[in-house]
Amino acid sequence: MQIDFYYDLFCPWCRIGHKYLLEAIDRWHAQGGEKFSLAYRAYQLDPTLPPEGMPFRHAAHGKAGEALRQVAAAGEAAGLPLRFELITRMPNTRLAHRFVALLPEPLKAGAVEALFRAVFEEGRDIAALAEIEAIAASLGADAIAVIEALERGEGEDRVATDGAVAARLGVKGGPLFVFGSRFALSGAYPPDKLLQAMRRAAQS
Repeated sequence: MQIDFYYDLFCPWCRIGHKYLLEAIDRWHAQGGEKFSLAYRAYQLDPTLPPEGMPFRHAAHGKAGEALRQVAAAGEAAGLPLRFELITRMPNTRLAHRFVALLPEPLKAGAVEALFRAVFEEGRDIAALAEIEAIAASLGADAIAVIEALERGEGEDRVATDGAVAARLGVKGGPLFVFGSRFALSGAYPPDKLLQAMRRAAQS
């Protein structure tokens, strides 16, 4: 059984949804459930950003400020600090998505967590190759080897394919979870809700 996780790396709700998904999978396995494979599907909230990204101005007032306060509160409830005040760049996430796409499967979850942490806890610019290289170094030799492939332009086809599928599915924001190609949930649902969806997919 496969779970397809459509996400963007500059999406705080995807950050929360990913944590909840990993918790749900851990609980599922602890309860003796059949093995689920997790497929990371790249989706960009704004694919029109220039490759180097753009300045990010933290909005403290008005509707934008209220939206950030709401997602920050949701992050706090999930045990995740979302430090928007540290973010100075709105990154084009395509390079980071290519990096994840090219990694060996056992490294993907840790890489996505590291990238989310870099953005939302440390304010780092993941559109910069130097930042991707630093994250690769923290993950080990297998991840470092991927950097050369990135420099050759590899991974672009996988990200483009994921984006095209997301467009056909009508994805407008993240996260989106697709369970066993049977049904989907859109939003940062808590682990209990995700577990229900996994049980439903396993029984159908």
